[in-house]
Amino acid sequence: MTSDFVLGFFWKAIRLAMLISAPALISGLVAGVLVSIFQAATQINESTLVFIPKMIAVCLALLLFFPWMLELMLDFTRNVLVQIPQYAR
Repeated sequence: MTSDFVLGFFWKAIRLAMLISAPALISGLVAGVLVSIFQAATQINESTLVFIPKMIAVCLALLLFFPWMLELMLDFTRNVLVQIPQYAR
């Protein structure tokens, strides 16, 4: 096992983690910005108003993108398991 292999493996794992978390994070960000714009326009300064739309947006994103996320995770896991004999030498 070389350092190139280890760095490549961890880079792929970090990239996968970023890809899987991106839909939920982006939807939460968009919901937070929209609610903040609404609060600024109406001058409603309620700090708890942001949480419910963010939670709903993140849950919807997870429901919508779950098949894609699962496919990415399964492909990565399958690839790692298939390549174990090559790296065990």
